[in-house]
Amino acid sequence: MTVLDLPTKKAEAWRWSDMDALRASAESPQAPAGIDPADLFLDIEGPRLCFVDGVFEPAHSRPGPVEVTRQIAATDHPLGSLAIGEGWALHLGPEHAATCIQIVHLGTGGENHVPARILLADDAVATVVETFAGTGWANRLTAIALGKGARLMRSVRLVQTGGFVSIRDEAEVGEGASLVSIFLGAGGMGSRIDGALTLTGKGAFAEMGGALLTSGTQRQEAAVAVRHEQVEGSSRQIWRAVAADQSVASLAARVEVARGAQQTDGEQSLRGLLLQRTATVNLKPELEIFADDVKCAHGATVGELDRNALFYLQSRGIEDAQAKALLTHAFVADALARIGEEPVREAFAADAAAWLEAAL
Repeated sequence: MTVLDLPTKKAEAWRWSDMDALRASAESPQAPAGIDPADLFLDIEGPRLCFVDGVFEPAHSRPGPVEVTRQIAATDHPLGSLAIGEGWALHLGPEHAATCIQIVHLGTGGENHVPARILLADDAVATVVETFAGTGWANRLTAIALGKGARLMRSVRLVQTGGFVSIRDEAEVGEGASLVSIFLGAGGMGSRIDGALTLTGKGAFAEMGGALLTSGTQRQEAAVAVRHEQVEGSSRQIWRAVAADQSVASLAARVEVARGAQQTDGEQSLRGLLLQRTATVNLKPELEIFADDVKCAHGATVGELDRNALFYLQSRGIEDAQAKALLTHAFVADALARIGEEPVREAFAADAAAWLEAAL
């Protein structure tokens, strides 16, 4: 058991965080998960890795180019710094490609920590799909470095039935490189998705976004900072939150533009949907700009389903629950549309649809 020295709500960056739920998940006893890891992999060909309670499970794995190796966390992040030990690493040389890599994390209670490292050399290409299932506290640190022209697509599903998932991404995006990370929180767990992305090369692109779906007394949160350090960089933070019952979803998105990062194009779109007025959505967009030739925009809105749209659908014979589901699914669809591979995008849409069916 790790001695937990957790952040408190006194710190601005953590004022919406549910550290009590994290601590309770870390201290919960081990119990059979009752889930076959094989059922958690999507039906696509490619390398596969399975971690059960943070331990590599070779019986359900075929790593291919992915290495299983011990790592030491090189971060001062209060949760990410705990991710020390056995993890996974993907190192691709120039112009190499590795697609449809699947990483499954299954928890049965208690706490587990897994570090990861993705290093792509110039013009290398990789796509990674991660799935979190089961229960307990799953804590992850992913360090990413992209060389000139490299491209990385990450899709992350949070479908744990309980517990807590904390994710810390730290990335450096080189000249002309592209990083796209899309998250879907559609389980019953609490969560904090935490990102620090730095665009270190000319013309670099970074996107981090997705959808958080909460119900009951659940709390989910995303806090992402993108820093532009070179000219002609672009970034997108497109997040959607849907909250039902007494749940809370919180989104904080920050863009920093350094003095020399002229011709930066940064966009933030934070939107929340309340299925009941007892739910809460917190939004916090931030811009810090020191260059004078930039195009940066942010938008933040929270509302309910459009009554006119509901009436229109109902007048066409669509039942109330189905009409709400159609409008809500459309609300989150644009946050998931950037997922590049169609089978992965369809799986994420199915997860969202299953959550909506239960919530509505």
